[in-house]
Amino acid sequence: MIVVSDNDALRDYLDPVRGQSRVALVPTMGNLHDGHLSLVRQAKEEADLVVVSIFVNPMQFGKGEDLATYPRTIDADILALKKEGVDVVFTPGIADIYPQGDQAHTAIHVPLLSEPLCGAKRPGHFDGVCTVVYKLFQLVQPDIAVFGEKDLQQLLIIQKMVTDLSLNIDIQQGLTSRASDGLALSSRNQYLTAVERQIAPRLWETLQDCSQTLQGTATVSFKNTLSQASDDLASAGFEVDYLELRSLQTLQTATDLSRDCALFVAATLGKTRLIDNIQISAAR
Repeated sequence: MIVVSDNDALRDYLDPVRGQSRVALVPTMGNLHDGHLSLVRQAKEEADLVVVSIFVNPMQFGKGEDLATYPRTIDADILALKKEGVDVVFTPGIADIYPQGDQAHTAIHVPLLSEPLCGAKRPGHFDGVCTVVYKLFQLVQPDIAVFGEKDLQQLLIIQKMVTDLSLNIDIQQGLTSRASDGLALSSRNQYLTAVERQIAPRLWETLQDCSQTLQGTATVSFKNTLSQASDDLASAGFEVDYLELRSLQTLQTATDLSRDCALFVAATLGKTRLIDNIQISAAR
């Protein structure tokens, strides 16, 4: 395994193997957990050479968010990736990705899909995500890129960006990795206090309960079900940003199950913002 931190060194390593090896990219911000590593394992099954990027992207953090305190564990991350048999770890600095600074850099905006849910709560967030992912795609030129379903809105946005910009990259999705109590793995989970960590699995439990209720009877009130679930989360100690049923194709609000949908939730527990989702197939 090699670790490279500048664009030229990355190209020097990858250029000779292009066209001869199938290259996969797994973009991360580091502080790796088993959710990230499961994406790496999926990439290894699909490709001959796996590149993992580690870059805490300032362009996707808003004012007052945790850019300065976001966990950075580069030595442990490199060791974990070496154990997984990763071929290249790319650890660029801000100047390598944004030579003139992130505020002066061209941004990529994916309309419609990036506007609701986290897009409404975190303005500019997905522009930052798309911009850095596009930049990584240009630098690595992968055949495959793997993203997790936990960040489902992000996954859908990146899929649309790749389609709209005619990028010849196979975007693959990895299943959400969960703790034994159902909490979706996230680098931000370590912000939770011991008491909050006991409460946090209620988020996934609520999604499962809502999904079962919405699919249970034709006369169920979607609005009342989601409203009651939000109230229950608030009673448990969450500050709910949203709990909504959205079409997977458009991310427009869904009022029935005639198309594939997903329940999306974002809620803050203490100082920690948690997100999760559950997909619901169209009623047949």
